[in-house]
Amino acid sequence: MSDLLDVRLFTSVFITLFVIMDPPGTVPIFLGLTGAMSRKQRNRAARQAILVAFGVIVVFAVFGQQILQYMHISLPALQASGGLLLLLVAMELLTGKMEEPQPSGSGKVNVALVPLGTPLLAGPGAIVATMVYVKQADDSNAWVAIALAILAVHVCLYLAMRFAGVIHRVLGESGTILVTRIAGLLLAAIAVQMVADAVIAFVKTA
Repeated sequence: MSDLLDVRLFTSVFITLFVIMDPPGTVPIFLGLTGAMSRKQRNRAARQAILVAFGVIVVFAVFGQQILQYMHISLPALQASGGLLLLLVAMELLTGKMEEPQPSGSGKVNVALVPLGTPLLAGPGAIVATMVYVKQADDSNAWVAIALAILAVHVCLYLAMRFAGVIHRVLGESGTILVTRIAGLLLAAIAVQMVADAVIAFVKTA
């Protein structure tokens, strides 16, 4: 019976994180953020983004409550900050700034780390969902089920971004630019929704 419950927990965690982190939905945004990169650079960016997202999720799964309490940060504040960061990135996608190639020695932030790894993949939604499941875990079997589900979702994310290069070759430069603009619009909508949800949460707790 416990094994059956573990399977159910694995399925529940996997489906929840899959919907929140949305591997298929990351493809156009990933193409937009890496449009000026070569195939090799794009593959490296995919690996880096997955490692960052996985690391952030694991850290918050283990130490999330303690970190937020120690720094006196509420979940709505975390959500609002993530939304504002994504909104800035969306503006760059819409204006074409992300398409400008940068020299390897540039001091600009690596897009694979921020905003792709976090807060786009490992965002407030995924962090909160993981923290809730971990809080409910009462034995080692539950921990294993949660860990395997998190790993499986990140494998799906990596496959989606890994094959984004194939989509890039099919679309060509013009198609990629079009996808970039659409991704910027979608990302802006996601960012505004995150900020709006955070404001609603602030009002409810006031």
